[in-house]
Amino acid sequence: MRYLHTMVRVADLDSALDFYCSKLGLLEVRRMESEKGRFTLVYLAAPADLPRAGQEAAPLVELTYNWDPETYSGGRNFGHLAFEVENIYETCKKLMDGGVLINRPPRDGHMAFVRSPDGISIEFLQKGESLAPAEPWASMPNTGSW
Repeated sequence: MRYLHTMVRVADLDSALDFYCSKLGLLEVRRMESEKGRFTLVYLAAPADLPRAGQEAAPLVELTYNWDPETYSGGRNFGHLAFEVENIYETCKKLMDGGVLINRPPRDGHMAFVRSPDGISIEFLQKGESLAPAEPWASMPNTGSW
């Protein structure tokens, strides 16, 4: 398992970029906009992490800006921790066998979410290409929120 990024939702992208980049000194590594999903993702790296961020896409801070206004409360502005795993199905099976609820199963062979005992959302991303859909994951419904 390899640490990838921490996601933080922001209400004002320009203000957030001013804070994280102009004031903290983080550097924008990449940006993705989704017209369909109505959001913008901006990935930032600390200057000393820039070579790794460029080669490995980690470690990063992901700013998520949802285009539709939303008031974040109860820590909802903190999104999740993300880890890359060698085999997402094996990772989720091990967690399930240990009594961990898989909130968002890896139906796509690429992404899954669980929650820590304290309610922190943890994302797992398949290293490399997505695995072929497989049961029981392909037909497993979401449970709760992540």
